[in-house]
Amino acid sequence: MNFFDSLGDGWTIYLWLIAGGLIIIASIYGIRWASKNNQFDEDIKYLVFSESDKEKMTPEDFAKSREVLAKQEDERVKFLKATGKL
Repeated sequence: MNFFDSLGDGWTIYLWLIAGGLIIIASIYGIRWASKNNQFDEDIKYLVFSESDKEKMTPEDFAKSREVLAKQEDERVKFLKATGKL
């Protein structure tokens, strides 16, 4: 405790500033990662549908869901080939 007592008044604000800066940097890094990995793709909602949902959807929505699914599968194959797992 002698070390902290020797710092004087006002040292904790610097600790909070450093912690806040690290949080901001981590947030920016997370948003950047998400952007590069298509995490903000609005069409991802179509991936939950399957062939059995055809009668529940409009023809346009069903076609869009099949298109999004095909695109997602292509990206998955590219990723697996790039990592050597396929």
